[in-house]
Amino acid sequence: MKKPQVKQTSRPASARNVTRKPTLKTIAELSGLAVATVSRALNDAPDIGADTKKLVRRIATEIGYVPNRAGVRLRTGRTNVITLVLSTETDTMDHTARLITSIAEELRDTPYHLTITPFFPDQDPMEPVRYIVETGSADAVILNQTQPDDPRVRYLAEMGFPFATHGRTDMGLEHGWFDFDNAAYGRIAVEAVADRGARTIVMIAPPLAQTYAHHMIDAARAAAAARGVAFRVAHRATSDSPNQLVRACVETRLAENPEVDAYITGSAKSAMATTAAVEALGRTIGKDMQLITKEAVPLMHLFRPAILTVDEDVTRAGHFLARAAMQAIREPDAPPMQALEVPGKDGADSA
Repeated sequence: MKKPQVKQTSRPASARNVTRKPTLKTIAELSGLAVATVSRALNDAPDIGADTKKLVRRIATEIGYVPNRAGVRLRTGRTNVITLVLSTETDTMDHTARLITSIAEELRDTPYHLTITPFFPDQDPMEPVRYIVETGSADAVILNQTQPDDPRVRYLAEMGFPFATHGRTDMGLEHGWFDFDNAAYGRIAVEAVADRGARTIVMIAPPLAQTYAHHMIDAARAAAAARGVAFRVAHRATSDSPNQLVRACVETRLAENPEVDAYITGSAKSAMATTAAVEALGRTIGKDMQLITKEAVPLMHLFRPAILTVDEDVTRAGHFLARAAMQAIREPDAPPMQALEVPGKDGADSA
């Protein structure tokens, strides 16, 4: 569809002359555009040309224009807020920071702003989601740590509330999502350590309540069976457990089962704790113990070059989820945006 031509109503004034609190009318006066055009440009309306949007946003930035959120909500019924619902449990390897940053980057130069809605480990994860929907405090929600049968996803779908998830469910509901192919990672990880002679593999998997844990475990178990190697899952710690617990779990396992010669972990921080345990027992990563993990930030090669790694592009995930959430708001009847990041076997640094 051809963009309509937008005519200036007068000669642009100078942004330097603005002394009062800037409004839409101020931007209209400075740009020579109609107030309605300014409003639609700031709201990223599809029928406004890119040059007009750029002009309006530049002037808005120069004069320090900030939308009156109460007014926006009264006029449009929207908050121009997308909220990311996050657990407060510690993430020491920058995974969450990268996700937040990339979502915020994608929302830059759009009408939308990112907020964080926290929930605590002892809190019902449904509470913050219900609060957002019932108060209308955001236009869309982004969730992570999805479960195979996730009540948050079911609730949002039933309420017709825009959302996207970092991860998938097994519920068969159509919604926006981005996921890393953890099944591929599980298979790649087993093959990488088996290629280096490993015969007894232990996985420190993600929490079993989360969907991606099952993807990772099931694929790794199948790959181990195909290669004729032993495969076990640690039950006293997960890849999200505190480092001290992971280390203790690994030390106990190796003391009881010294034949274990490879570990697969679901997070970089659990790989570091595993390394500490292995080395405390006098063993060496890359020699009598193989270790592979996935990471969002390339740090393992600086920590221990012998650790095998598979990259997970959390930055790509954040950008995609932001776009998926915006589409869910603007085009609720359109097919939801969905994408799967599939690592290749050459994703393992030394594989």
